[in-house]
Amino acid sequence: MLVAYGGAVGKDLEKQIESFIATKNPPSYIADQLHAVRQIGNFAAHPQKDTVTGEILPVEPGEAEWNIEVLESMFDFQFVKPAQQVKRIKEFNEKLKAAGKPALS
Repeated sequence: MLVAYGGAVGKDLEKQIESFIATKNPPSYIADQLHAVRQIGNFAAHPQKDTVTGEILPVEPGEAEWNIEVLESMFDFQFVKPAQQVKRIKEFNEKLKAAGKPALS
């Protein structure tokens, strides 16, 4: 999604996230969550050990659900909110036109 719809570039996810943030300027909560998704993915792909017990730290179900929530936030930021804004401006421009006022751009 970052590359196909967000214009992100880079060979790895970290570079793609940074590219997306730099070009799209998402709200900070989305930027932070994208970095969390990357870290969760690292735990899944490259098992990490607890520094005290030596046990492998698993990816927890709540972290997997968090990934889905981040994806939903991205869809909202990338598709839903812009479409809502276009609709609102179009509707308000009709009102401005009826009042003889210039349209919003």
